[in-house]
Amino acid sequence: MANQYVDLETLKFLLYQVNDLQVVLNQERYAEYDQESIELMLNSVKDFSDKELYPYFREMDEQPAHFKDGEIVVHPQVTKFMKAGGEMGLIASSFSYEDGGMQMPAMALHAATFIQDAANNHLPGYIGLTIGAAELIAHFANQTLKDTYLPNMLSGQWGGTMCLTEPQAGSSLSDIVTSATPDGDAYKIHGQKIFISAGDYQGAENIVHLVLARIKGAPAGTKGISLFVVPKNRPADGGLTSNDVTTVADFEKMGQKGYCTTHLFFGDKGDCQGWLVGEANQGLKYMFLMMNGARIGVGRGATAIASAAYQASLNYANERPQGRQLTSTGKKDANQEQTLIINHPDVRRMLLLQKVISEGSQSLFLLTAKYHDLSISAATEEEREKYRLLLEIMTPVVKTYPSEMGITAVNNGVQVLGGYGFCSEYILQQYLRDIRISAIYEGTTGIQSQDLLGRKVTMENGKALQLLSEEIQNSIKASMAHESLKPYAQKLAGKLQLTQEVLKGLMGFAMKGDYQRFLADATPFMEFFSTIVMSWLWLDIAREAQNGLVTDSKTYSAEFYESKIHAMEFYFKYELPKTTGLAEILMDTEKALTLKTEKKVFA
Repeated sequence: MANQYVDLETLKFLLYQVNDLQVVLNQERYAEYDQESIELMLNSVKDFSDKELYPYFREMDEQPAHFKDGEIVVHPQVTKFMKAGGEMGLIASSFSYEDGGMQMPAMALHAATFIQDAANNHLPGYIGLTIGAAELIAHFANQTLKDTYLPNMLSGQWGGTMCLTEPQAGSSLSDIVTSATPDGDAYKIHGQKIFISAGDYQGAENIVHLVLARIKGAPAGTKGISLFVVPKNRPADGGLTSNDVTTVADFEKMGQKGYCTTHLFFGDKGDCQGWLVGEANQGLKYMFLMMNGARIGVGRGATAIASAAYQASLNYANERPQGRQLTSTGKKDANQEQTLIINHPDVRRMLLLQKVISEGSQSLFLLTAKYHDLSISAATEEEREKYRLLLEIMTPVVKTYPSEMGITAVNNGVQVLGGYGFCSEYILQQYLRDIRISAIYEGTTGIQSQDLLGRKVTMENGKALQLLSEEIQNSIKASMAHESLKPYAQKLAGKLQLTQEVLKGLMGFAMKGDYQRFLADATPFMEFFSTIVMSWLWLDIAREAQNGLVTDSKTYSAEFYESKIHAMEFYFKYELPKTTGLAEILMDTEKALTLKTEKKVFA
């Protein structure tokens, strides 16, 4: 049972061979690590997840976080997980040595967290937000704040959050009204924040909130937002004292019920102190460091849920007898024994769709993490800038594709189980409820799509897109060396050309100043673009598998390699052709239907 939630063999293949972790380990920043040490870490995390995460997955859904007597009650395993996160170095892993961390590559850390996400997606967020909040302090805060907060956060004694959303300001951060009034060397904070994940819970002695607020007199809009450290309990006289941060409620959710989501009020009694991080009015710029890391984390988490659901539905299909296979005459022989449902073509189609989405998405978040690592560790400034731009254009994709297509994958998993998939006795229904939030977390699909088309594709005169195109063209060229992969490489080359045609048409609207029309179909563009990116990643996977069939007889079986090649063929047959229809939508010069304003459209 403990092994059903993750395919560790595929994860390691994608990490070590397809995305070549060694390239990152060769950088001076990561000189103390090698594949052996990473392997030990991953195996240790898997063992920990088998014992302390996976067994509590269903229980945390059945015993959800809830508000009681002014605080959030969470499952006792949260306390144990936070403590273990500190002891095992899971929180400190990515931080630099000078900040008390272990300076581990993001690729390795995301691989380790993926295992935890797949085992129990209710728990890793508590650590993930602590990491994100601590990163902001490490990067932008003064030494006093670093010394005060980092040691306790990296040890897992104190948790962390990011507080952006307000009742009147969801994704529209320019409308934030939480205020910050100068008060000596601190500020008085007043306002409320909603949808704050891990905002209050037992298991951490203190919660350190990174809060966006406006200093009195600051400019309107996003230009006047500053960032503050606002602890639940502020350090005083060698101990902690209440900092007037009140938990108002916990949102009861459809899924991820063990991961609390709180409503907080700051300064109800006029005694909430916050400390400015970095410079005034630069808060949103600073917060984007955490938000971009969180967006990769959301994509990774969605991938993990989709992957765990695939394992569950695959196991079911291999055990469930139902119906009989068709004979050569096209009829069924009632005298035959029932066949396992995995032998039915449509079930195989659904399982393969789950496989290509979940395994392709694993490669996607590992590659994006690789770009992150190289953007801070590559030897030259030119290389670092290259990988920074690649990271920028991949971030909205890595957040969106696993989230949206992960929902599709898990939905197919439910369908594989038929009526049982809809019953609480089986785990697929929980995976479907849990994954639904991924398309909303850290900026909805629409926001990510507008970011991709409106900012990332056009940034620095299209430099990021050009660099990504070069990466894909290099893969196409390498794949052409394999006779069996040539047809697929040629198809991908054609889709690259189609992308240029689509963008030429869309950019025409932008050049005319018609930005409403330019961005109206941003979400179909995200689907179009992501599908092509995923076909590139699957071509890379198949090429590495083809190389393995020729040269590697020990690490993986021939059956393993052949399964990857077959999955690539499935993706190119069933998924990539969808881009033709999407391109037709995107290149239609008529006004987008979504821009029609007549009330009768919505009658």
